[in-house]
Amino acid sequence: MIVVREVFIAKPGMASKLATMFKSEMGRDVKVLTDMTGSFNKVIVESEYENLAAFEQEMQEYMKKPRPASDPSKPNYQEMYTHGKREIFRTW
Repeated sequence: MIVVREVFIAKPGMASKLATMFKSEMGRDVKVLTDMTGSFNKVIVESEYENLAAFEQEMQEYMKKPRPASDPSKPNYQEMYTHGKREIFRTW
């Protein structure tokens, strides 16, 4: 089993909006975490996979999906954070 964490540092005032957007729009079971200590404005999207091949398969499927036209009533998540990173862990 592996755990994948997508870590975002949101712009000031955007962390809760970013977390809410991720929670409502993710297609699979994920945990959305926000900071209580440490770096401010941190939002983490955490998901589990059986192995790296399963993660890679999901990423390939995601890349094939057509992107819907931008909805002006919804903020673009890429405008809500300053930077981010991906962490992949093996569980024991």
